[in-house]
Amino acid sequence: MSKFALTGHPLGHSMSPLIHEKLFALSGKDGEYSLLDIAPEDLPSSRAVIEEHAGMNVTIPHKQAVIALMDELGESAERYNSVNCVKNDNGRLIGYNTDCDGFLRSAEGLPLGGEVTILGCGGVGRMIAIETALHGGNITLAVIPQDVPAAQALMAEIMQKCPGASVKIADIASLEGSRDLLINATPVGMYPKTEACAVSDSVIENSGSVFDVIYNPTETLLMKKARAMGKTAVGGTAMLVYQAVKAHEIWYGGSFPAEAVSKIITEVEDAVNAMNSK
Repeated sequence: MSKFALTGHPLGHSMSPLIHEKLFALSGKDGEYSLLDIAPEDLPSSRAVIEEHAGMNVTIPHKQAVIALMDELGESAERYNSVNCVKNDNGRLIGYNTDCDGFLRSAEGLPLGGEVTILGCGGVGRMIAIETALHGGNITLAVIPQDVPAAQALMAEIMQKCPGASVKIADIASLEGSRDLLINATPVGMYPKTEACAVSDSVIENSGSVFDVIYNPTETLLMKKARAMGKTAVGGTAMLVYQAVKAHEIWYGGSFPAEAVSKIITEVEDAVNAMNSK
């Protein structure tokens, strides 16, 4: 049986084992998936532990630090200087970033090439902003005042990676105008603080569609408000599942029908809801 794992610190409760076990079952792959908590100070000496696995997922705080243990980086990992997926290719460790694949696949059908407002500019917000720029979107980075320097750094990075991109910075508390797509890349609205919403109702009203990276709760207040206004709203569970699907494609060439993936997304949402109701 091939061994796979998620490493990070601290790991706490994770949906990853549930998702990956379902993907292994779907593909007929004899794989075992576990959680491997590695403290940051122990990561530099953990190559042998990683080599015991056919593949690994990597989460906070190791996504950058693990790069030093890689023999090679895929294009996506180089683009983001971030690894969340490792393939053990006969002892050669190759690092990839599948977060971008998870985002793009879950956002299919949304107007990424239009006027796009992104709330937040941290790790996931940075990735989404760069992918949006690569898809020709006109980007507004909406941040709180203390995050303006980080937004300015991200703006410079986008312009360097995508010359000619359209990027501006706005205060999240005073957003004006309309947009085709509103993306929440902040933790506002995450469980247990589910009654929080990062923007006013008028901002949602003036947005064509909504994407929220949060997957717990499965329907954030932002999403509820958008759907009540008759707008399309996509949550973070699909992104979580699709980045795992991409990992299986990388690890052993796994292939999954869209309807099967949709069923897993629903099952993960049911598991999250059941966990929250305890």
